[in-house]
Amino acid sequence: MDNEHTVDNGITCIGSRHPVPQTLERLESLLKERGVMIFARIDFSGDAARAGLTMRPEQMLIFGNPRAGTPLMQSVPAAGLDLPLKALVWEDAAGSTQVAYNDPQYIIRRHGLDAALAANLAAVVPLIERAARGE
Repeated sequence: MDNEHTVDNGITCIGSRHPVPQTLERLESLLKERGVMIFARIDFSGDAARAGLTMRPEQMLIFGNPRAGTPLMQSVPAAGLDLPLKALVWEDAAGSTQVAYNDPQYIIRRHGLDAALAANLAAVVPLIERAARGE
């Protein structure tokens, strides 16, 4: 499992102890328990297979909470480009599962938002970490 790291472009990547589908199921369950809306689950590898292509497992969960995201978009409408939030989960070439998401501080900086609004986004980070690393 990779150590957590954030690339200069604001993407945080962590390793998961679970396969792609199980990681997404765990995250979806944790988010729903906290009242976070699930907008979509995209199965990139499944879509590729339906198109006659092959790729390692890769899925994305799109989620959010209007009470958290709306203030960001009221302040800077273009923040909607990064909302709702997303978690991308894939199997790497070594067979390990990776999880990537936008660092909340990056979203705040990118859109020039008030730093206090980072709390509106940061609450999901422990849930993503728990879904990936939890037993």
